[in-house]
Amino acid sequence: MTNSGRASLAVVGAGPAGLAAALTAADRGVRVVLLDAGEQAGGQFYRQPAAALNARRPQALHHAWGTWKKLRGRLAAHVAAGRVTHLADRHVWLVEREFGGGGGFGVHALIGPGQTGSQTVTADAVLLATGGYEKVLPFPGWTLPGVITAGGAQAMLKGGLVLPGRTAVVAGTGPLLMPVAAGLAAAGAEVAAYVESTHPADFVRHSATLAANPAKIAEAARYAARLLRHKVPVTVRHTVVAAHGTDRVEAVTVAALDTHGRVRPATRRRIVCDTLAVGHGMLAHTDLAENLGCAIDATGDPFVVTDAEQRTDVHGVWAAGEATGIGGAVLALAEGEIAGHSIAARLKGAEPRPADWVTAARTRTRLRRFFAALDTAYAPPAHWAEQVADDTVICRCEEVTAAEVREAVEELGATDLRTVKLLTRAGMGWCQGRVCATGVAGVAGCPVGSGKRPFARPVPLGVLAAEPEC
Repeated sequence: MTNSGRASLAVVGAGPAGLAAALTAADRGVRVVLLDAGEQAGGQFYRQPAAALNARRPQALHHAWGTWKKLRGRLAAHVAAGRVTHLADRHVWLVEREFGGGGGFGVHALIGPGQTGSQTVTADAVLLATGGYEKVLPFPGWTLPGVITAGGAQAMLKGGLVLPGRTAVVAGTGPLLMPVAAGLAAAGAEVAAYVESTHPADFVRHSATLAANPAKIAEAARYAARLLRHKVPVTVRHTVVAAHGTDRVEAVTVAALDTHGRVRPATRRRIVCDTLAVGHGMLAHTDLAENLGCAIDATGDPFVVTDAEQRTDVHGVWAAGEATGIGGAVLALAEGEIAGHSIAARLKGAEPRPADWVTAARTRTRLRRFFAALDTAYAPPAHWAEQVADDTVICRCEEVTAAEVREAVEELGATDLRTVKLLTRAGMGWCQGRVCATGVAGVAGCPVGSGKRPFARPVPLGVLAAEPEC
């Protein structure tokens, strides 16, 4: 285990929020250590192809490329000047309070692809920009090879310049699906269907909120034009009810939904494909914040609670971006900028000036309303669990079926997710419930709640046994 010395600020995550916070704080003289799991900064939104691939036009896979170029240039300048230390390929598994004396924090990270070594960064303050991850609800056949998340398909395209297959169906719900379908089609895949469970009429009651964000409307219109140009069949108020195949997915069955989210009889149809890119929204990464004791709002999908300065209720810990609620890159940039101003002032013992981030605060307010409206409209079909057959594997790590989950509830009396877990082992495997918790809870008919775990990722015993150098 190595120790990198003490920084003023440790930023966990080099996506839009982490970059904006790190750069804003560094602009004001704060010494920053930026830790990120990726080989390059940018996070999932600005994911870049590996240099060895010699991509000629990586900007073709992105929008807001100009913003990324400015961020990348500012980061390079701060790294060269020694104000920011960028630690790539660092997988943070724990942040400790009161570490090393003096009231600071210890940020523990696994190193590199093997993740058998560990590095500890000590800092006076921490900014958590840990992003989000995709939610995928189970259905018969969802474990077949060739069934991937929508974000996974996009990551393959952006990071590896490869297509997940030749004929794809993009399905589920949420604003991520449209750019994924458009990106696959533009890159040469045949998108056999883009299946969205929401209907345009679901947005009507949010029309005022949507109209207040013309840039977002224009962005959606551009993706829609791309789908039209590539002749992608678009089907709304439909859902995937099964994927079929032997060694890998060979087709999917989709069906129409009624206005209550139930599958309408006699509407099923089969679509031949070799890839299903599926997603049902995003969830915030809250593990590190929960371990630090930060307040989490778990009334719906959990997120880290912050104040107007992006401070959590734990002294010295800020949070920004998707960790505080799913809202996209522009909102993440605004929150990161606000946090950076606040951190720089408070580390110097000064009171921050809200005037420094008035534009970012307006953006934050406007986009939080916008994404709250989207979150309501893009809710997964209310009765999706009814389509999950008893033999469907719900927890992939422990191979727990829907029948076992239903038995735990109906015959053994489980009424919450923790009891279901104890009775079936659902959520006890490698992912510790990060992938399956929503699916298990849906089939069990109980709330997901907060999923507090001891570490943010699996850690080798040798790393745990090693004493950190303070």
